[in-house]
Amino acid sequence: MTLEFLQNYWWIIVSILGGILVFLLFVQGGQTLLQFTPDPAWGQMIVNSIGRKWELTFTTLVTFGGAAFASFPLFYSTSFGGAYWLWILILFSFVVQAVSYEYRNKPGNLLGRRVYDIFLFFNGSIGCLLLGVAVGMFFFGGEFSVERQSLLDGASPVISRWDNPSHGFEVIFSWRNLVLSFAVLFLARVLSILYIMNSVDTPAAFRSWLMKRLWINTGLFLVFFLGFLAVLFTAWGYTVLEVSPLGVLTAVTPYKYWHNLIDSPSTLILLLLGVANVLFGILGTLFRKDFNQGIWLAGIGTVFTVVALFWLAGFGDTPFLPSTTSPESSLTIQNASSSQFTLTCMTWVTVLIPFVIAYIWYVWRMIDKKKVTESDTTYNH
Repeated sequence: MTLEFLQNYWWIIVSILGGILVFLLFVQGGQTLLQFTPDPAWGQMIVNSIGRKWELTFTTLVTFGGAAFASFPLFYSTSFGGAYWLWILILFSFVVQAVSYEYRNKPGNLLGRRVYDIFLFFNGSIGCLLLGVAVGMFFFGGEFSVERQSLLDGASPVISRWDNPSHGFEVIFSWRNLVLSFAVLFLARVLSILYIMNSVDTPAAFRSWLMKRLWINTGLFLVFFLGFLAVLFTAWGYTVLEVSPLGVLTAVTPYKYWHNLIDSPSTLILLLLGVANVLFGILGTLFRKDFNQGIWLAGIGTVFTVVALFWLAGFGDTPFLPSTTSPESSLTIQNASSSQFTLTCMTWVTVLIPFVIAYIWYVWRMIDKKKVTESDTTYNH
């Protein structure tokens, strides 16, 4: 296993984990619906449905972050150590989610159920938006610089520095990042509705209410997702010409990510399959009253689409984290990865992945074996 093979392999692993994470954000999407249900029983049915899966989202987020930071440690020191306010807010939103599911239905809790529902809404909305911003940085970059020789500075052995004093707040308000963020949010809401229809024995009035929300959120998702693709494929990007210990030599390239897509048939096919599956899952649910399997089509499509976007960001001689203030400091899968020995040891561990997937599938199947009904009034943690 050469170093180049291992670097590409681990970017593929990170891409797959990112795709699974975005799919599992249907839990967060469902949490944003709680505040708007006209019948409290419907809200409880939503919690009973998505509440059985929140640990999977949280665990996948930790696994995704661990894999990305372990295989590409310079990404860890640059992004998490530089844009730390972005990551602190993401982690905080998931902490309040865990607390809410733990105490929401506990008798005599001090804050009351409504406060915990607000916490769940915060995680569902802000969590999705901030994760979208974090992914947007893979394409639109951040303000940082990398100086490897600083490692020898005994007074301040810091390789990477964030050049903006707001340390991550500025990327949250970048309009290009926000276009992707809102696409992620409305996709999460769409997936949550599809999942609820699959896992809940919905009364006719509840299903009608969900269908109206599915129409609205599908429209908003398409607007923001197509807008993101338009921005992405017309954006200028960096082409990496040479990678050296002193930095990367880059050239500004018009329509960089469009060229990456056209030059990689596998990425193009994966993106088209992903988008098609998402649309088939949504349209099948909208136009067939007896169809409740849309979550699986749309879920697989979501994973395919996100993996394709990660490949656009990392492959094709492209930095996966461009620096807008110091292009030579941009991070690529070549200059940001761990050593060959570390990646090799990590690769042997991935032999266990099929067993983990099989276990998740088994647990998922057991949990969803019995549909949630209106008679289920509590969530058993």
